[in-house]
Amino acid sequence: MGAGGRPNRDRTGSGPEPTGPTLTALTAALTAALTAGKADGSGADMGRKERTGSGWRAIGLWAACYHGGQRQLLQAGIDVNTRHRLGWTALMVAAISRNPSVVKVLLAANADPNLGDDFSSVYEMAKEKGLHSLEVLVTREDEFNNRLNVRASFRGCTALHYAVLADDCLSVRMLLDAGANPLQKNEMGHTPLDYAREGEVMNLLKASEAKFQEEQRRREIEERRRFPLEQRLKEHIIGQESAIATVGAAIRRKENGWYDEEHPLVFLFLGSSGIGKTELAKQTAKYLHKDVKKGFIRLDMSEFQERHEVAKFIGSPPGYVGHEEGGQLTKKLRQCPNAVVLFDEVDKAHPDVLTIMLQLFDEGRLTDGKGKTIDCKDAIFIMTSNVASDEIAQHALQLRQEAVEMSKKRIAENLEDVQVSDKITISKQFKEKVIRPILKAHFRRDEFLGRINEIVYFLPFCHSELIQLVNKELSFWAKKAKARHNITLLWDREVLDVLADGYNLHYGARSIKHEVERRVVNQLAAAYEQDLLPRGCTLRVAVEDSDKQLLKSKESSEMGEGQSKSKAPTLRLEIVDKDSKARKLDIQAPLSPENMAYFL
Repeated sequence: MGAGGRPNRDRTGSGPEPTGPTLTALTAALTAALTAGKADGSGADMGRKERTGSGWRAIGLWAACYHGGQRQLLQAGIDVNTRHRLGWTALMVAAISRNPSVVKVLLAANADPNLGDDFSSVYEMAKEKGLHSLEVLVTREDEFNNRLNVRASFRGCTALHYAVLADDCLSVRMLLDAGANPLQKNEMGHTPLDYAREGEVMNLLKASEAKFQEEQRRREIEERRRFPLEQRLKEHIIGQESAIATVGAAIRRKENGWYDEEHPLVFLFLGSSGIGKTELAKQTAKYLHKDVKKGFIRLDMSEFQERHEVAKFIGSPPGYVGHEEGGQLTKKLRQCPNAVVLFDEVDKAHPDVLTIMLQLFDEGRLTDGKGKTIDCKDAIFIMTSNVASDEIAQHALQLRQEAVEMSKKRIAENLEDVQVSDKITISKQFKEKVIRPILKAHFRRDEFLGRINEIVYFLPFCHSELIQLVNKELSFWAKKAKARHNITLLWDREVLDVLADGYNLHYGARSIKHEVERRVVNQLAAAYEQDLLPRGCTLRVAVEDSDKQLLKSKESSEMGEGQSKSKAPTLRLEIVDKDSKARKLDIQAPLSPENMAYFL
């Protein structure tokens, strides 16, 4: 292992030589047959056979990367991105073997230059695959390269990494021209430039990095223009348009360079439970960091309610237990200083934790228990809290009711006027007179609130949003039914209204999820257990006929005292036959009220 955890070029200390590895006799025979053009003879017959792990044809492809017989294999329709059973691809073999002619042919056949190697180290792969380490070592040396450090980790290395390790300028140039990413990092966090020697390859990579960054920036700007962040977030979050717009505007300022580089972005998400606060934070991290897990740090602040638990946050001081382990936040921020950090339920944290956040939010740096300072000015900090959630919910409902009354006074039939009640905004007076005193009383310091860039309000769902939530939840279970039992699940429009009535203001979308499970999924499970659902059948969820009139009368007029006490409409399952006729399922309740025994 070289300095900084980098894999050495070879075990002897000299640079890699353009010598191909020794092949097994069978692979060599296959390659010779293919090279000799015996595509229709014994070589082709042998190529059609399969073995455990990789097929003979795939082995022939890797072997051909050394001996020039790759054209016959490519003409036979071989997938050039096929992986060896230990993780590498043919393009990586050609790159490390310093064979630019093969690299050219593979790239012309649409080989992906940005695929990462799945091979880590000899001992890790032996453990992962359940093989003897000697077998892995011999395979790596015979079928890939025999001059690489056997103890180093190569996971995530691309063909460009290997071409740089081999110091093959021609292959490096071909890979870059084919779209290889010079900024792509391997598992150790190193780019190809980190392995380059002084000379032509290093100069080529430096120029390519600058060019690639500029092109990448231009592509990202164009992509953001065509597909704004707000639209991306709306694909995953129902409602909360005001919250999405606020977060989207702040992220846009940051992405386009219109922000203060000396201070991180800080948000405070306020609203009831189950209303989308955590999901918005997750989707923001996914947008900024794609699928990189280190780009999203989530800390449950209910774990930091005591004074002594502050040490878990930044690490214990010298001489205390856990000093070497570091803090939960500092350790993760060191790995990804520009991460999206979620402090979930921050109102439950001890005041000493909030004191630490003052420096974090103001200067964008944090000192851990070891005395090391972490610079995280490029990070985004999001706090969620249920403080003042009841006041926000009641104010939103009041605003919607006022909007409904105003819309009734206006005779309007177009869609915009009908949806006026769904588009409400929290007034500045409400924020200053109601919310700020509550926040100040809870957090007890103005300097903490003053460091928050945006306080984002999450409002209760309106009826149209509840319909979307119910439909989304039913679609989730329909996919499960199809995948697990090959059952097609359908539902009537009235079912959405019935299930939407199960919404609880205090529990948000979770109440809809639980309502669907209680009233629909419970019936599905009971019917399946009683063998009433043949595989491949079509099921429909419907409202009882006797209850449909009640549902319609409830929607058309204001309910009286007697109607408000009537039972909720019931749902039933029907099997739809091939002739589109529906047949109600007779599901026996496992424990009906008349069979229950009560003990006084």
